[in-house]
Amino acid sequence: MPTPILRIENVSKRYGKKDVLKGVSLTVNKGDLKILIGPSGAGKSTLLQCINFLVKPDEGRIWLDGQEVHYAHKRDLYAYRQKVGMIFQDFNLFDHLNALENVRIGMVKVRGMGNPEAKERAVMELERVGLREHMYKYPAQLSGGQKQRVSIARALAMDPKVMLLDEPTSALDPELIGEVHSVIRDLGNNGMTMIMATHQIGFASSLANEIIFMEDGRILERGTPEMIFCHAENARTREFCSKITELYGETR
Repeated sequence: MPTPILRIENVSKRYGKKDVLKGVSLTVNKGDLKILIGPSGAGKSTLLQCINFLVKPDEGRIWLDGQEVHYAHKRDLYAYRQKVGMIFQDFNLFDHLNALENVRIGMVKVRGMGNPEAKERAVMELERVGLREHMYKYPAQLSGGQKQRVSIARALAMDPKVMLLDEPTSALDPELIGEVHSVIRDLGNNGMTMIMATHQIGFASSLANEIIFMEDGRILERGTPEMIFCHAENARTREFCSKITELYGETR
């Protein structure tokens, strides 16, 4: 029986009178790639933000490597966030820093690494995502796909145990999506544990070990890609997958 690396139990979040998440529970084992799908407003992004405590849950508990995360303790929260990387759809790079500095700065400021060591690691991670020759370029000089690969390199430089990816290709032109998917596929093949929200179901079905369909703040159904896309039990899951397949192409 595999030991969970990340466990989310009954996480809820509301804004005013609106319940955005309603008691969501999720277990993630080492090397898993869980894909969150569902309509806009289903709670996918909020769930990822709650897992990283960018948004504080109103209810629920989270464990990493068997240790419960007490987010009210700042030191514990900072240590946890170093182990759970977050990739955003809009990159979140520092415009005044080049690619190398964007990757290096977290290692120096957060992990306390020396500049030479941090630079060496930053170069290694940029090379890992195919951007060594672009490391002195600023975000304004990079394509959207290159910016997203810099943000992935920045997260990898922190040695995360889990990576959370929130629609990592939604802001990209179609021709640039493939280069980001290639990096994510390599991470998965090398055992990185990931939870990703995406509408790119062809990519999702080829790599994920579990698809999780969310709607109205709840998980309605979960299962293997084949089960969810071809043999879903829930009528709403079948309806959504049919529509998204028409928009984004075949699942296989």
